[in-house]
Amino acid sequence: VAGLLRGEPLVLMFLTAVSLAVAAIPEALPAVVTVSLALGARKMVQKHALIRRLPAVETLGSVTYICSDKTGTLTRNRMRVEVVFAAGREKKLEAGNAMEGNPWPLLFQAMALNNDASFDREGRAVGDPTETALLEAARDAGWDRDALTEALPRVGELPFDSTRKRMSTLHCEAARGEMDTWVVFVKGAPEETLACCSVQLGRDGVEVLDRAAVLATADMLAARGYRVLGFALRRIEMARERPANDELERDLVFLGFAGLIDPVRPEAASAVDECRSAGITPVMITGDHPATAEAIARELGIVDAGGEVVSGPELAQMDDAALAARVRDIRVYARVDPEQKIRIVRALQARGEFVAMTGDGVNDAPALKRADIGVAMGKGGTDVAREAAAMVLLDDNFATIVSAVREGRRIFDNIRKFLKYSMTGNAGTVWTIFLAPLAGLPIPLLPIQILWINLATDGLPGLALANERAEPNVMQRPPRPPNESMFAHGMGQHIVWVGLAIAAVCVPLQAWAWHAGNSHWQTMIFTVLCFSRLAQCISIRSENHSVFTIGFWSNPLLMGAVLLTVALHLATIYVPALNPIFKTEPLDVAELTLCFAVSTIVFFTVEIEKWLIRHRLIYTKARPQKSV
Repeated sequence: VAGLLRGEPLVLMFLTAVSLAVAAIPEALPAVVTVSLALGARKMVQKHALIRRLPAVETLGSVTYICSDKTGTLTRNRMRVEVVFAAGREKKLEAGNAMEGNPWPLLFQAMALNNDASFDREGRAVGDPTETALLEAARDAGWDRDALTEALPRVGELPFDSTRKRMSTLHCEAARGEMDTWVVFVKGAPEETLACCSVQLGRDGVEVLDRAAVLATADMLAARGYRVLGFALRRIEMARERPANDELERDLVFLGFAGLIDPVRPEAASAVDECRSAGITPVMITGDHPATAEAIARELGIVDAGGEVVSGPELAQMDDAALAARVRDIRVYARVDPEQKIRIVRALQARGEFVAMTGDGVNDAPALKRADIGVAMGKGGTDVAREAAAMVLLDDNFATIVSAVREGRRIFDNIRKFLKYSMTGNAGTVWTIFLAPLAGLPIPLLPIQILWINLATDGLPGLALANERAEPNVMQRPPRPPNESMFAHGMGQHIVWVGLAIAAVCVPLQAWAWHAGNSHWQTMIFTVLCFSRLAQCISIRSENHSVFTIGFWSNPLLMGAVLLTVALHLATIYVPALNPIFKTEPLDVAELTLCFAVSTIVFFTVEIEKWLIRHRLIYTKARPQKSV
């Protein structure tokens, strides 16, 4: 309308309007988002995190709680039996430490026979890490698994489940012929195993079971960080047929405990600390004894004086309202059933938290689906868990989750940077085209020139922004709310006033050149607008850190894209065959130098804005800090 009122041709104004409409829309955004997510997913695979759902790459940056398993994720999952306890005595498993006399032989027999692990041809134990540790301990104590199996072949079992928390195996003392004696070996959680015992094996035979004292010992071992397993047996004499299942786990003789140690991963403590500095709360969920879980959690820094430890039975007694009231204070869940994980996720989500949940079993699948980010184990996880998850840890390592969160934040930042860059440049173009006629000047750019600037500056430089490194403080700021506007933290203001700054550079230059009778004025505006956008692209690579601090060449792809775009633009000016297409004329050295110099004003404008942000003089709510 402004052009028509000024007397410009109708067709030219129509083409200009269409070109401006194209220029005003960041049409490269879908490509940049897809490329950013794909490159991020590729980078995460290199760090052992396999992304199954591409949007999870970006949403990782919103995680406020990471609910993680303990064994194998926070610890190495390399179990070994370090101590055994029986008949009131505790012994460390060391070379030369005698293990003779009651009750040690039967305890080690139980470790070897109530066990699904086995030895391969090289003599290495293979199977569940807990069971391989028990099998190796029995072997090191002099008990040969094959010889024991010949004497006491297994004829049945009650497998471990999360309700009973124990496993029982049934053996017969005769391999052939009529079987008169059956032996049941039981292992499991101390409290569950002791609940089935009536007596204990002492140094001189069967003794009265002091259940409270034995449980106190188990708690003491657990508080030292051991995973404690209880063992018991029962002999069923003169049975002509296989005993019924309900006969196997009653009137047992308690044999003793095995204390297993699973060292924490060396990188786990630093990963937990990085979580806390990033405003993310790490929570441990485990099936282990509460004291064991608390000891490991304190070692890692997950729980402190203010953090709560809640057991599965306590959790079962809470209703949803009670859990929601306490869930933000609970740092460790012990003796938890997989079915209870989904209650924890729902309670956190009800309080507005964005939850990542790990899991590996079939029963974990509902919680993984319910969580905002489901994380399955790649080594020990089931196919069902992996199908339900958005991300798979190829190394089952908690630190990998933290690395993925860092990458997710970087990717979202880069998408914001592209949107800021594209929309600010587009706004500058629109303001320049709009204000020039109001100032009594001709339309500064032709449609072909508008489209060229849009294509050249949004193309390669915009895609190269996806490769920008993470901000130095990316893990020292709170998580981004999932429903937060893309234009938050001063981005909207930046688009408006830097867009106006671009116009404030172009329009006065046009007025000076046009009134001075310079025939190259349109080519100069064409060049200044292109170079101003590239100058802004270089400066916005960091939200509040100066380019002079992070380095101009810290992103070589971006600088290469900028230089290539400059070369392509100069070709439209100095290649004779392109002059008729783009309606340009060659500039002399003084004119080109002036264009470069004027364009740097936009660069320094953005640098000044970042200086003001760093000193919290503008956008003071741009990055709120969260106490952790």
